[in-house]
Amino acid sequence: MASVLDVAKYIIENLGETTTMKLQKLVYYSQAWSLAWDGVPLFNEDFEAWANGPVCRELYNEHRGIFTVQSTSFLAGRNITGLFTDAELETMDVVLHDYGNKEARWLSELTHKERPWRETRGNTPLGERSNAIIPKELMLEYYAGLLADG
Repeated sequence: MASVLDVAKYIIENLGETTTMKLQKLVYYSQAWSLAWDGVPLFNEDFEAWANGPVCRELYNEHRGIFTVQSTSFLAGRNITGLFTDAELETMDVVLHDYGNKEARWLSELTHKERPWRETRGNTPLGERSNAIIPKELMLEYYAGLLADG
């Protein structure tokens, strides 16, 4: 199974230079839609319900202190050739197609409207820190439910 860093590398290689906030959201939506469409996660790492939306701590630890990332600098030595199945590639490509042209702030605000982030944060006030883990089961239920509604 790929790691969150492998997914991040794929996204950067296919999107180009981006902000770390946008990268976090695109990786989150790749995980969410993999759960909804295929019933399995792309990677094992979890997302936490941070103030600006879902953040994967393992990915954050790699880009901490960096505002923008590009494929030539971020995770440059990581080889992802042949790592993903066709279904996983399709999921990430659809996420890039549907969300890749959106601004980081827009993606963050979208996650704030969605049940997994809101429910995981509970009564935590907006802007306050939280490291509560967004359960993969909740992500699967919510995003698969969007498919059923649409």
